[in-house]
Amino acid sequence: MLNLLNEAGRVSLFVANVARSPFSCAKQGRGQFIQQCAAVGVDSLPIVLLTALFTGAVLALQSFYGLNGGPLVNTQVGRLVSLSIVRELGPVLAGLMLASRVGAAMAAELGTMKVTEQLDALYTLATNPLRHLALPRMLACLTMLPLLVVLGNLMGIYGGYLVGVQSLGIPHNLYLEGTFDALKSEDLIMSFTKAAVFGLLVGIWGTYHGFSATGGARGVGVATTRAVVYASASILTADYFVTALFV
Repeated sequence: MLNLLNEAGRVSLFVANVARSPFSCAKQGRGQFIQQCAAVGVDSLPIVLLTALFTGAVLALQSFYGLNGGPLVNTQVGRLVSLSIVRELGPVLAGLMLASRVGAAMAAELGTMKVTEQLDALYTLATNPLRHLALPRMLACLTMLPLLVVLGNLMGIYGGYLVGVQSLGIPHNLYLEGTFDALKSEDLIMSFTKAAVFGLLVGIWGTYHGFSATGGARGVGVATTRAVVYASASILTADYFVTALFV
């Protein structure tokens, strides 16, 4: 319990220190932010879209055979796929993919800089590494994950459409009718909110464990592992609380 409280205190202080480091609107600050957006968003796009596509396809198969070909199957498959993807699986799976890919990369990069004393060198040059390194990464995760989730949701629904219409023989118009009738504005707001929260969590844990790395190469490996585990657990925990706010 004491270790848990100590860790929570250290993370809170780290986030507070980053928040007190205002984002630089100078060319260098914008360049860092844009570079991180490319690394977080553009480079993560293929794995997020691939995951969403096959998730939607599997959902369509499971929903079709779960309904046992009943009279409502033509409209309910599209409804189940769209709601499951938009409200839950789209944000969660995209967040987990970002944690495993981007969170690990952030922790490894920053951890290597920490153990090789590059962060200390920045301090001696009167450069705040929190503003120069941590803040752009957090803002990039916060900005790009909602955009990734929007594209992932569309790809997941499309994957369900391909299986439902092309493989299972559901009429095109009935599948789309069930899909669009199921989605409400509250569902889209929930999906976007989850994506923003999950993105911020990935950025926090990736940068925090990178800045906390000690002990050479082994310490960098430990920091990378912890960044992925903590981010994934935080995403699943936050998913419950965000869902509870909307139901």
